[in-house]
Amino acid sequence: MKKEEGNLISFKLLLDRGGVVVTELSGIPDKDLSKVFKGEELVFIRTLLRLCNEKLQPLHRQLEEELDALNHPTT
Repeated sequence: MKKEEGNLISFKLLLDRGGVVVTELSGIPDKDLSKVFKGEELVFIRTLLRLCNEKLQPLHRQLEEELDALNHPTT
């Protein structure tokens, strides 16, 4: 059975059971893209993912730094 959708990239802001807030950035590894996409479609998807990562990676890092400071206060 063929899947009708798949996660290419996702960003989550999560609250764990301990009350700790974390971010998660995940998606399909670049090496696996050619297993799913070919030709122009592969180029298009790689471009989209590059653009998304350029925006999401800095946000992910910034939030993680802030959350690390808030979740782990210094004594």
